[in-house]
Amino acid sequence: MYVALKNRLYDWLFQLRGPETGVIVLVQRRVFILPTQQGLVFAVGILVMIVGSINYTLGLGFVLAFMLTALGVNGMIYTFRNLANLRVARGRAQPVFAGNDAQFSVHIENSGVANRYAIGLTKDRKNATFIDLPASTVTAAVIGIPAPRRGILRPGRLTLFTRYPLGLYYAWAYLELDMHCVVYPRPADPAMPLPRAAASAGTGAEHGSGQEDFAGLRQFHVGDSPRHVAWKAAARDQGLLTKLFSGRADTELWLDWSQLPPQMSVEERLSHLARWVVDAHQAGLAYGLRLPGETVDVSAGDAQRERCLEALALFELTE
Repeated sequence: MYVALKNRLYDWLFQLRGPETGVIVLVQRRVFILPTQQGLVFAVGILVMIVGSINYTLGLGFVLAFMLTALGVNGMIYTFRNLANLRVARGRAQPVFAGNDAQFSVHIENSGVANRYAIGLTKDRKNATFIDLPASTVTAAVIGIPAPRRGILRPGRLTLFTRYPLGLYYAWAYLELDMHCVVYPRPADPAMPLPRAAASAGTGAEHGSGQEDFAGLRQFHVGDSPRHVAWKAAARDQGLLTKLFSGRADTELWLDWSQLPPQMSVEERLSHLARWVVDAHQAGLAYGLRLPGETVDVSAGDAQRERCLEALALFELTE
């Protein structure tokens, strides 16, 4: 009962509503401010000065103490105003592999006429991204959040904060933006060899790499046929490049769940399939992906790589 009441009070006090869509405006109700450790020391110093001035009837001591008090009050106002009325909107997060940091982009707009300085964005208060916001501009703050496992990663509650201009106060606002990042399975290392391509079963033209029309060049990979190396480009000191051809493909490469050893766990299989997808893409091959309950048709290119890796990231095995 006590914990539930505490959580409700906490949510009401800090305006926590769960993930929010659209633009978040930091109205006064959403910005909070407290003195920092330096601010407390500053306040204690002023109090000591006032007590000393009273004891020794020091007029100049009173003047100095009141001037420092006015400085502290103005610092509080400017620290609060540095965050007030900013507009915050979600950005995009590019997919990453498990074990890396997902980079979430948050767009912060300063629609006022005053510049804003030293605006920080943090997840855990240990690592923060700082930006300056000139008047009437929108700036993106990018924050890295660890992505330990595959699937959908949400940034959760973020904190936008500032200590500008004097460092005597800490003003902050909580943000929970409705955005996510797709986390791909970490490719296995060492990698298993790609499976052998099977004969095409269809009667129509298949997607793939054929031997009819020249389609371009790519970087040379170990195992490429010497007959496909662009020797003229190499003679012009452009490095080793391999010629690509398009046309009818007589074979199709399938990256199949069932081709992996049965003793492997689900995550190990997904990791090896992710490695196959990456290797097949780097080799410029056309390939398809077969998972229990899902099939990605044979294709090639960046879009195919993203489709297959996303299917692996979101895969759930149903018994």
